[in-house]
Amino acid sequence: MKTIIAEKPSVAREIARIVKATKRETGYYAGAEYNVTWAFGHLVQPALPDGYGIEGFHRDNLPIIPPVFQLVPRQVKADKGYKPDSEAAAQIKIIARLFRESERIIVATDAGREGELIFRYLYEYIGCATPFDRLWISSLTDKAIREGLERIESGNKYDNLYYAAQARSEADWLVGINATQAITIAAGRGTYSLGRVQTPTLAMVCERYWANNRFTPEAVWQVHFATPGAEADTVVKFSSVEKWKEKAPAEAAYKALDTQRAVSVTKVERKETVQEPPLLYDLTTLQKEANTKHGFSAEKTLSLAQKLYEAKAITYPRTGSRYIPEDVFGEIPALLRAQKNNPVWAKRLALVGDTLSRRSVDDSKVTDHHALLPTEVKPKMLSADEQTVYDMIVGRMLEAFAERCIKDVTTVTVVCDGVEYVAKGTIVRQAGWRGIYGEEAEDTVLPEWTEGMTLLVGGCSMTEGKTKPKPLHTEATLLAAMETAGREIEDDEMRQALKACGIGTPATRAAIIETLFSREYMVRQKKSLVPTEKGLALYSVVKNMRIANVELTGDWEAALAKIERGEMRAETFREAIEIYTKQITSELLASDKLFAHKGSDCLCPKCKTGRMQFYGKVVRCDNAACGLPVFRIKAGKTLSDAEITELLTQGRTGVIKGFNSKQGKKFSAAVAFDGEFNTVFEFPEGDKTGKSIKRRK
Repeated sequence: MKTIIAEKPSVAREIARIVKATKRETGYYAGAEYNVTWAFGHLVQPALPDGYGIEGFHRDNLPIIPPVFQLVPRQVKADKGYKPDSEAAAQIKIIARLFRESERIIVATDAGREGELIFRYLYEYIGCATPFDRLWISSLTDKAIREGLERIESGNKYDNLYYAAQARSEADWLVGINATQAITIAAGRGTYSLGRVQTPTLAMVCERYWANNRFTPEAVWQVHFATPGAEADTVVKFSSVEKWKEKAPAEAAYKALDTQRAVSVTKVERKETVQEPPLLYDLTTLQKEANTKHGFSAEKTLSLAQKLYEAKAITYPRTGSRYIPEDVFGEIPALLRAQKNNPVWAKRLALVGDTLSRRSVDDSKVTDHHALLPTEVKPKMLSADEQTVYDMIVGRMLEAFAERCIKDVTTVTVVCDGVEYVAKGTIVRQAGWRGIYGEEAEDTVLPEWTEGMTLLVGGCSMTEGKTKPKPLHTEATLLAAMETAGREIEDDEMRQALKACGIGTPATRAAIIETLFSREYMVRQKKSLVPTEKGLALYSVVKNMRIANVELTGDWEAALAKIERGEMRAETFREAIEIYTKQITSELLASDKLFAHKGSDCLCPKCKTGRMQFYGKVVRCDNAACGLPVFRIKAGKTLSDAEITELLTQGRTGVIKGFNSKQGKKFSAAVAFDGEFNTVFEFPEGDKTGKSIKRRK
C-alpha cells in the first residue's frame, strides 16, 4: 500500500479519482493500492518561545535562539496564549497511521518551496522513516496527474528545496520573534511587529509617502504651434523640445515664433519601430496587472488563481517564471485551438498568426514551474472575478505568441530662433499582438515633408505645467518594487534577471502586504497605499537599521535561492541570520525613538540604579537590564506625573478618586507596589482587623 499526501482536500480528491481510491474514509480516500490523504496547509510549525520554556517579552530573555528548532502541531490563539489546533492534531494522527502502514509515500503537496516544507515538517514531527517519492506537476488536469505518476522521482532529489524552505522558516522565526519582542519592549506600550520581509516592504511604502509628501512642484513652460496637416481641415501640432523652468525664455521663444509666418524643416527622420510580444504571466505580473486594470488586491488575485488551478482551468499559479520549456511550447497550438469556441477570444485567434513567437520559450529560465497558461479544460460556472482572471491569462497567452507590432514612426524637426520644435507621426504596419486587445492606435499621418520645406505657422501657444512627484505606491508598484528589491526597472527581461535579488517570493508577497494591513501599518486610499501614524512611527525608528534595508533582504533571498540550487550550505545562512538577530535585537532594545518621553530624577524603585523615563502611557526604567514598566492607566483612569512620582518615591499614592470597576461603578483607592513591583489597589476602608485590603491591578 502506498500513501499519497496532497496539500488540500480538493487536490487529494482529484488525485484519488485518477488512482481509483474511491472509498471515502475519515481524513483520506482508500482504494486499489493507494490511500490518498491531505494536509490543511501547514499542520506542523516551529514552536513559539514558550515551547522552549521561555517567557516572552522579557528583556533578559532576548535574543531567543533555539539551538534546535522544535516542531509542534499548528497553534491557534486561546484566551491565554496559544493551544494546538484540534483539527490539525486529528489529521496528523490519521496521516501518521497511514504513513506507518505504507510501504512508500508519494508527496503531492504543491510543487514548490512551501509545499515541500509542509510535508517535510510533518514527516519529521511524526518521526516517520517510510521512504518517499515526489509527484511534481504543474496542473491538475487528468493528463498532468497521470503523466506525473508515470515519472515519479525520488524524494531526495528535492532535499535542497527543503533546506531552503527550512532556512527561510527559521530565519523568519529568529528575526520576527526577536525583533517584534525587542521593539515592543523598547516602545513600552502596545505590540509592534517586525519581520525579515515585512519591515523593508513597509520601508518602501513609507519612503515613497515621504518623498511624495515633501515634494515641491516646480513650474515648467512649453511652446507650441500648429501647421496644416495632410488632409483638409487637419493640423499638425509641433511642440518645443525644451521645457523651461523659467518663464522668461519660454516667453521669448513664443514671441519669436509668433512673429514668424513660416519655418523651415531642418530634419526628417523615418524609422521602423518593432515592439516584441510581452512575456507570459508569472504570479507577480498577473497580480500587478490585475491591480492596475481591475483594482484586485494581490491576495485576491492569488486566491482567484488558486481556485482556477483547483478547477483545472490554469497551470500552477505560484510560479516565478515567465517562460515555458520547449516541450510545453509544443502544446501551445492545441491550447490556442481550445479557445476557438470561446466567445471572448475566438475572433482574435487569427491575429496570432501561423508562426508563433518564441520570445517566451527558454528552458534555461524555467525553474520549478513554467509561466501561467490555461489548460485544455474549459472552465464552467466561474464567478465574474474568476472569469476576469481566467480571461487575463488566456489573453496574455494570445499576446505572447502573436506576431510583433510594427510601426513606422516619423519625426519632423523645425527650428525657430534657435529653438527646436518636433512633431511625430505613426503608421501601424502590423498590429500584431497589440491587436489582441484592440490596442492598435489610430494612425497619426504626417504630410510627406522633406528637409528644407517651408511650413506655415498657425496658432501659437505657451502652456504652463507642474513637475509631479512619484505617486504613492499601489499594490501593483509595490509588487514590482518587491520583485526587484526597490530598483525601478521597466524592461521585462532585466526585471527577470534581478528576480533572485527581490524580496519575498511570488507565493508570499501577497501575504506580506496583507500583514501590513492587518498590523495597521498602512491603509488603502482608493488604489494608493498610505502608511498610518503607527507605520510611520515604526519606520522612524528602523529606517536606518539593516532590518529595513531592502537590498539586504534581497541578498538573503538570493542566498536562499543558492541553497535551493545546492550552491550554499543552509548552515552558513543560519549562522549569518543568528549574528544579525543578535545585532538587531540590541539595536531595537536600545531605541527610545518610538514615543516621545521626558526624563526624571526619580530613581527606579526596583534596581536602584536606573532613572524613570516618562512616556505618554507608561513610565519605564532606563536601565536596559531592568526596564521596570509602570503603566499610567489603571481601571480607566490615567495617573498624573505627580501621582506616578509619588508612587515611585513613596511606594504608594494617596487615595485617588475616579477609578471604574468592571461593573462600571466608581471607586477610590491608593495605588501601591507589591513585593514584585506590580501595582495593586489599596482600599483604606479595610476589613474588621483594620488591615487595608490589596487587590492586584
